[in-house]
Amino acid sequence: MPNGLEITKTAIDDFRKIQRYMTIAKKENATETYAELKREYLSLKAILTVAGVDLTDIDEIKE
Repeated sequence: MPNGLEITKTAIDDFRKIQRYMTIAKKENATETYAELKREYLSLKAILTVAGVDLTDIDEIKE
């Protein structure tokens, strides 16, 4: 069973990946894809915030 640190690391990795995909979707003007990725981004952002992760340096989207 994963511990809190492993769960947080996975969430951070997913957060970075989603941001990368959001950047690509925005560049390609894929509005539906971007909107769906944004939902995932906001969920991960909420989880990381509750976990006490400082998003200042890793949040490139800032929405």
